[in-house]
Amino acid sequence: MKYPITPDGRYFVHRERLWRCTNPNLDEETRQRLVSELMTARREVAAARRSSDDNALAAARNKVHAAKVALGERGPTWWDDDRDYNRYLIKNTPYADWWSSRAM
Repeated sequence: MKYPITPDGRYFVHRERLWRCTNPNLDEETRQRLVSELMTARREVAAARRSSDDNALAAARNKVHAAKVALGERGPTWWDDDRDYNRYLIKNTPYADWWSSRAM
């Protein structure tokens, strides 16, 4: 499913909440490697939950976080200013007018 992306390309919108996009400055090989690491870590989270292994779950979640930071979806912003609206409801951000003016 394709989600709407803000005009500046920083966020996509899901359920009226902003989520940071992957850093577009990453080369394709690096992006693919990081996405692969992220998906592996997510599978490790699921396996740790199924086995009720709290230590494995914590380690797997740390791997997910590290991959998301490397992708630019968490941590320092990949754009020039450091204002970040990740996970904000879109109506509470400067993107509210853009969102409300879109043809739904």
